[in-house]
Amino acid sequence: MSGDEAVEILSVQGREVRVTHPDKLYFSKQVKVSKLDLVRYYLSVAGGALQGIRDRPVVLKRFVNGAEAEPFYQKRAPGDRPEWLRTVTLSFPSGRTAEEIVVDDAAGLAWIVNLGCLELHPHPVRTGDLDHPDELRVDLDPIPGVGWDDVRRVAMEVKALLEEVGLRGWPKTSGSRGMHVNVRIEPRWSFTEVRRAALALSRAVERRAPTIATSKWWKEERHGVFLDYNQNAKDRTTCSAYSVRPLPDARVSTPLEWDEVMVCDPAEFTVFTVPARFEKRGDPHAEMDGAAGSLDALLELAERDEAAGLGDAPWPPHFRKMEGEGARVAPSRARPVAKKSASAKTRVPKMPLVVVANSTNRQEALEGLERWKSRHPEAAKLLAVDDVLVDSMRGSSSTWTRIRVNLRHVPEEMRPAQETPDPDDDPTREWREVRAEAEAGEKRPKRPRKKKE
Repeated sequence: MSGDEAVEILSVQGREVRVTHPDKLYFSKQVKVSKLDLVRYYLSVAGGALQGIRDRPVVLKRFVNGAEAEPFYQKRAPGDRPEWLRTVTLSFPSGRTAEEIVVDDAAGLAWIVNLGCLELHPHPVRTGDLDHPDELRVDLDPIPGVGWDDVRRVAMEVKALLEEVGLRGWPKTSGSRGMHVNVRIEPRWSFTEVRRAALALSRAVERRAPTIATSKWWKEERHGVFLDYNQNAKDRTTCSAYSVRPLPDARVSTPLEWDEVMVCDPAEFTVFTVPARFEKRGDPHAEMDGAAGSLDALLELAERDEAAGLGDAPWPPHFRKMEGEGARVAPSRARPVAKKSASAKTRVPKMPLVVVANSTNRQEALEGLERWKSRHPEAAKLLAVDDVLVDSMRGSSSTWTRIRVNLRHVPEEMRPAQETPDPDDDPTREWREVRAEAEAGEKRPKRPRKKKE
């Protein structure tokens, strides 16, 4: 004990790690998992978990109130960290810098889990070279309603394409509804070049499996399984192997052999089952570091795409406008062009989207969607699976869920008008209103001066 605070002292490879509030429940609904249980889980799979984060800067995604509450992102290393824990300074597209934690051993792993880090979010670079990634990340993200079979089929298309260009993919469940395929590469290319290669890969897979795969950035244009090429942009991170995800069953992002992809069930992999699997089978990704390959073939594919008229695709919104990038605006919000003559551009129709819910609690947002459907049953029954857009929004330090409905399959005369979202809790609204006012003030035209008589 330390005052009124319960503390468990663990000895991890000769280092002391304090676990505060060890009995605090991080999962309490479907299963019961305490903070100490999570620390012990990570120590039991440390050999595999460290494979994905060792010698890399790590963003701290902290669930300080448990998996059932909203997390926040912390890039900067806490000031009261142990002296044996390394840090490294990263620069970001915004021009800012941050001193981030680097985890090299099991003690460091236990220390960040004690901070509430359910998930491990490493950058795809090593500390010796922060400008050249050594990993290309393929994130297979199914839209709502798309099943696991389609995710697996797209993963196998990714495997085949990678092999054709001389690369080896290492699959793992995302721990949610999708799958990740990580590719170890030689650290010779910039973030921009790695993202360009990932975009070419995404487009190639879409051409091979057009009914189930998409490379389209805007959710209103997607179908099936989205290959998120932007996960390779600088400053983006995904959860690494053996990360615990905030699902009610304490599911784990689990490395797979390729022969497991078409037969596994992601629900089988939890904090209760993965330690025994790891002890019995070891880490399926243990040889990844010895399989670094070249991006040359994918970059040649990118050149062919560009020669055929496929320019750059949209970047994440916080990046500056890139050379060759098209308009960074959703099709539904594209400014219409009036028809002036036969040779002029015709009007670009907008997607009929309505926002039905904004909430920092995903479940509350989904409940708001159901209330919208109950208010508009005739329109709701005409919606296709991919007409409901569930967006996980991320601000600088907060996350929230936005739900929109695309009314494209609803006849115009039956389309519900935009209502006040229910619930309507967007943590960035105040900031955006202030910015809009500031921009309006800057653009306000000056009154012309009166001429002297």
